[in-house]
Amino acid sequence: MHHPTSLIAILSMGFVLAFALGMLAQKLRLSPLVGYLVAGIVAGPFTPGFVADQTLAPQLAEIGVILLMFGVGLHFSLAELIAVKRHAIPGALGQIATTTLIGTALGKAFGWPLAQCVVYGLALSVASTVVVLRALEDRRLLETHRGQIAIGWLVVEDLAMVLALVLLPALAGVLGGGKGDAQGAAQIATALGETLLKVCGFVAVMLVVGRRFIPWLLEKVAGTGQRELFTLAVLAIALGVAFGSAKLFDVSFALGAFFAGMLLNESELSHKAAADSLPLRDAFAVLFFVSVGMLFNPLILFEHPWEVLATFLIVTVGNAAVAFSLSRLMGLPKLAATTLAVSMAQIGEFSFILASLGAGLGVLGADARDLILAAALLSIIANPFAFVWLDRYQAQEEKHEPSLATPSDDDEDDRLYPLPADIRDHAIVVGYGRVGAQLAMLLSNREVPVVVIEDDADKIARARADGFPAVRGNVAAEQVLEEARAADAQMAVFAIPRALEAGEAIARLKREINPAIGVLARAHSDGEVRHLLERGADGTVLAERELAHSLAEMVMSAPPFRALRAG
Repeated sequence: MHHPTSLIAILSMGFVLAFALGMLAQKLRLSPLVGYLVAGIVAGPFTPGFVADQTLAPQLAEIGVILLMFGVGLHFSLAELIAVKRHAIPGALGQIATTTLIGTALGKAFGWPLAQCVVYGLALSVASTVVVLRALEDRRLLETHRGQIAIGWLVVEDLAMVLALVLLPALAGVLGGGKGDAQGAAQIATALGETLLKVCGFVAVMLVVGRRFIPWLLEKVAGTGQRELFTLAVLAIALGVAFGSAKLFDVSFALGAFFAGMLLNESELSHKAAADSLPLRDAFAVLFFVSVGMLFNPLILFEHPWEVLATFLIVTVGNAAVAFSLSRLMGLPKLAATTLAVSMAQIGEFSFILASLGAGLGVLGADARDLILAAALLSIIANPFAFVWLDRYQAQEEKHEPSLATPSDDDEDDRLYPLPADIRDHAIVVGYGRVGAQLAMLLSNREVPVVVIEDDADKIARARADGFPAVRGNVAAEQVLEEARAADAQMAVFAIPRALEAGEAIARLKREINPAIGVLARAHSDGEVRHLLERGADGTVLAERELAHSLAEMVMSAPPFRALRAG
């Protein structure tokens, strides 16, 4: 039984350490993920000081994976999943098979039994969904064609791992020599048949029942007007479907949550559901990386350095080479194949689950398990650097060969919608919601050139459909401001309701990019007004105050009050 303060301790110390070391990593120009992983090492049992509960941490991390996959499902329709099946299914299965064979051969070179070699190789073949999604989100690639292929690839890998986890007990008996061949083959066939039936049953229930029930439920809750009930409904759907699918159909929590989000995507309320789940999703995703760090024993780097290096190279170079080769064989463009190669060059959550099950069945030794964990940690640390290289490679390729940015390569990529080359002295409208859209229209009607900045894909599409040049991304990012030609703009209007985020962006804009630009911002309280002005805004609009003034003018213009106004 856990000590009553274990949960509080792991949440408190986990978030504090992750924040402190994540900020330090950011200052050192490293990915914050590196700081989160180091926080886990500090809180783990292999370093002195505070030691977090080793059983609670993975469970909390699993919540982050569930919420993350639910959020991905909210932006990924069934039609998009079907559209990438031609590349995702053979690519993912081919990568798993090839990397498993390479890992098995390396295990045999280490002198391990066959069962241990197979489990070891299989654990090295499946990428971390959390890591890939974070990287794709940061680069605004989730809605691109290559991003959709990567997500489909991950979904297929998850399904394959679900099957592997069910078959492993039977397979371990056969490979380990504990059962006769005929009996072992029958055991595998039975387990395979049961798994396929359960997966088919899960998909059928989700498509027939979930497709109707989930959007209907959320619409009913939204009709009550109770914000907390709506947020609770979103979390209940994400966690409830994930838990129920795991218990009833033996599929992974992450896969169940993904399907729940994907079906909810058909509802008009999907964007509100995504926004409500975002804070918890980010917080618990951090705990995933902390829990990975807690499992890592740094001594293995000194006790088995060459084995660690070989395992790391299979995970990074091996998986990348296999993914790139298969992608090119399937006819994908070079840039898309490179993106997939970098995405698959690490391992994560399913590798840990597989290693734990293998150790529990007695087919995976402690040395092999530690090598898998070491390779996971090192590859997750290295992967952000690989994505930085991908960004530079992409820029070089497009510079030398502009034809790479074609609809067949990246249907939705922002590079297909460049700003007019001669645009300058324009107004930047940040946010294309209800306020920003009306503001952009009013400015355009007065012949003011407008550029829109927005981080939501649907709103960006609407802005472009309305005829406005638009840049997708977070306005706090320097690259986004540069793409919007902020250095040549006359005015920036922050129509977003998030004053803290707007304040940081205003400070960077005025300090580093265009000190002469005029800035107006939207606020919802006197405190937000002060914050925005302190950060460099030239003027603010307090929405509630302006609304009150407008209503007062309308009241005083009504016939009963005209005489009072005239007097």
